This record gives sequence, structure tokens and C-alpha cells, in this order.
Amino acid sequence: MYFESQAWTYAELNNEVRALSSALQSIASKGDRIAILAENLPEYVFAYYGVPAAGMALTMLNHRLIPREWDALAQDAGAKVILLERKYYDALDAAGLIERYDTVVIVGGDAPQTPGVLDYRTFIDEAPSIEPPQTTAEELAWIIFTSGTTGRPKGAMLSHRNLYWAIANSLSVKGRGEGAIVLPWPMCHVAGFIVPMVHMCGRTLVLMRTYDPVEFLKLIEKHRISEASVAPTMLNMLLRHPEIDNYDLSSLQRISYGAAPMPLEVLKRAMARFGDVEFSTGFGMTELAGNVLSQPWESLQRALHGNEKLLSSVGRTMPFGTVRVVDEAMADVAVGEVGEIVVRAPQVMIGYWNRPEVTDEDFAHGWFHTGDLGSVDEEGNLYIVDRKKDVIVTGGENVASREVEEVLYQHPSVAEAAVVAQPDENWGEIIVAVIQLVPGAEPDADSIVALCRDQLASYKKPRRVLFIDELPRNAAGKILKRDLRDGLASGSLT
Repeated sequence: MYFESQAWTYAELNNEVRALSSALQSIASKGDRIAILAENLPEYVFAYYGVPAAGMALTMLNHRLIPREWDALAQDAGAKVILLERKYYDALDAAGLIERYDTVVIVGGDAPQTPGVLDYRTFIDEAPSIEPPQTTAEELAWIIFTSGTTGRPKGAMLSHRNLYWAIANSLSVKGRGEGAIVLPWPMCHVAGFIVPMVHMCGRTLVLMRTYDPVEFLKLIEKHRISEASVAPTMLNMLLRHPEIDNYDLSSLQRISYGAAPMPLEVLKRAMARFGDVEFSTGFGMTELAGNVLSQPWESLQRALHGNEKLLSSVGRTMPFGTVRVVDEAMADVAVGEVGEIVVRAPQVMIGYWNRPEVTDEDFAHGWFHTGDLGSVDEEGNLYIVDRKKDVIVTGGENVASREVEEVLYQHPSVAEAAVVAQPDENWGEIIVAVIQLVPGAEPDADSIVALCRDQLASYKKPRRVLFIDELPRNAAGKILKRDLRDGLASGSLT
């Protein structure tokens, strides 16, 4: 594993994991939740394994939140120990939240001289050697909080079994592969399951602290990266960066993408730019510990040679699970019809932490209800239509926000776009397009609406077009439409 100027062998990684497991057992008990608040650091990788090895649950806090939100999530989980990156200490201390924890272990910097606050290296080196406890596959390993795109974040409880099967499912379609893999995703996101997947294959992991397009390019050249996994927004930023042609990217063999809808225009530009690089995608979510659908390069190649519709598919069901598209009565919908995507698989989470009523609702009829709407073609390829809560009902007609967004991305001035509903007395809801422009482009709402009018039914065109410097996102780059709707309701977004 590489991180900045540091490197670890597998033996060294194993020693670090065992040391962290021992140290945690000296201050906490089996079943405890251990919070972590940090950007991507080597200690985060050690914690991925070391906390569950101690019989405890790693509770991941999104570093892009604010102290009040960190506190709410950590207290909800009942975490009394936190692995805390030094850069976030002052914010927690100023908010009076450090004393919430019995023990604070500082990573990524020097620990302040405060009772109950320990330096990570000292904590590890001075702890007694303790053998890890016996754990079962069903015990809790990780708690990852959902992005909260539609409400208060929920803690998805992932067991050892869930994580194992998520990795096994992905490897069953991807294969082991060769060469180094770069990880630009924040490790507090479910995409971090790539870390144990890489290690299970005996490959080299190159860890990025945070995603930066230039640093991403530098790492590909320096480490001869063969594979990368990105969010659509990361890929879009990369393609638009003026330095993309200044680096040797010839080692790159595969790019996988996911976590948010991929605009077709961005995907087409990427395929044209990277030539022989294989692309793949899939469908997954926090509650599924990874992907349950896969669209491999072979299918995307068919799309490039005639069946272009396949470019917008997230693929077919992977071997170790069952995915259906159903109506309100839980009957499978007909080919081409829209229904909710439901899943049954060994990788599906145990449930939501402290949210039994929401768990029961989302597991109605014995299937996990994703909240995503989709359709299936004659070959079994699945297409995401929209989130149920993002469908706009205007004048009695249902409009998928994603359909409108696909058109918006065709406009040369549009860098990023989000379509949301705004309540309206006459229409019930109206369609609002919120646009982040390409640098240097001038706002031109009329041409944007005209493009939509040319390619969509009239009722699907935006009735308002707003321009914003930067769209709100979660840690994985997914646009937070809830924030946009709240801004419209409060009048702060005009």
C-alpha cells in the first residue's frame, strides 16, 4: 500500500492491524462502537480491519459534515472512543464535544497535551498484546451512515458476512485483475469496500487523501496505475481539467464508475478520451455493502457498436443475490415498465442502527426496498429511472428528474446539473433546473430551456433555470437535491 511518501507490505499491514486490535481491547469492550473522523489516511485502512478484529464496530463519520452533525451521529451510535484526525480536533474542542468521549486517539498529526487525548503511535506501541476475540460472521463490523440525501442519515449496520459477500459478488464478475489500483473515494463511503477487495486479490492499493484531479493524474503516472474507480463527478472534473494531456496515462486499463447516475455525455467523452481503456459500472448502495448489479465492458462495447441504449444501463444481477423490479403489490413489472428495485442477498445489511421502524419498512415483504425506480429490458438489463422521492409530478404528469438532466448535460455551457421540484399552486410542482456552469460560460437560461423543448415533451422542460457557483454534494460527490429543495423553500436559492 502506498500513501504519499509512505509504503507498507502486506506483513506490515497485518502487524498494524493486530496492534490496533490489541490497543482497542485495552480500553474498550467487545461490541463497542469505535468512531473515526478523518480523511483517507493509513490509519483508516488499519481501522477497517483492526476495529472489527477487536470485536467492535467501526463507526464512520463523514468528514464533510459539521461538529453538530458529527456529534449527533457519534452519540446515536454510542461511541465512547474516537479515532480523530488532528485537523478536526479544534472544531470539536471549540464546540465542547471532545469530553463526550472516554478516549480520543489522534491520527494524522501530533496530539494536544490534554487528558484522555492520546497520540495514535504511542497508543499502539504502549498497549499490551491481546489476542483478538472470537467473532461470528453475523456480528457487526462497520456502521456507515447513509448520505442523508432525503433526510437524517441512517446508520447502515454491516456484518462481517455482509462485507465478505459484497466483495465475493464483485470479484465474481470483475476477476482479480493485475497491477495497482488508486482509491480516490472517501473511506467513510461504502465504496471503501474496494480496500479489502484489493487486498483479497493481493494487489497494490494507492490511497488518496482526498480526490484532486491533478494528484489523481500524477499517481496514475507515478505508480503505473492499471485500474481506477470513480464517481461521475470525478470523471467529469478530470475530463475538463486542462492538464489531463500532460501525464502518461498509458498504464490505465480499466475505469469503473458508480455511486451516482453517469450522464451519457460525460461517459461518451470519457470513452473517446481514454481509447482502449475498459469501462464498467454497476448498482449498489450503502445498505448493500457494495454492488448487486454489474454492467461489464463487454456490454458497453455492444453499446458502442449499435445498441447505444446499453450505455445507460447499470447491468444485470450479479451471481450472489436476487434483484427484482416490482409494483406496489410486489409483483414483477413487465419488460419496459417502471417499478421499485428490491434486493435479497447475503450482502444486504443487518438493518439500521437504532431505527427499527425504518428497518421494518425498508424490509417489507422480506425484500430490501432500495427506493430507486427502474425498468428491465428483454435481456435482463436494468435501467435506473430515478429515486422515488426525486420524481416530479407536474400537472398530473410524472417526470423523472434524471431524464431532464441527461438533456441538460448536452448543453456546452453546463458542467453539472440537478433537476428538482418546487411546489406550485397551479401545477402542484414545477421543474427547476439548477446549473453549475463550465468556467467562463455565461448564464443563458433561454438556450437551456430551448434545448429541453427540442428533445423532451413540453411538460418536461424546466420552468425555472437557476445558476449556482457549486452544487452541494456529499462525500462521494453525489448532488444533494434535498439541500436544493430546502434552498428553494427558504428562498435562499433564487
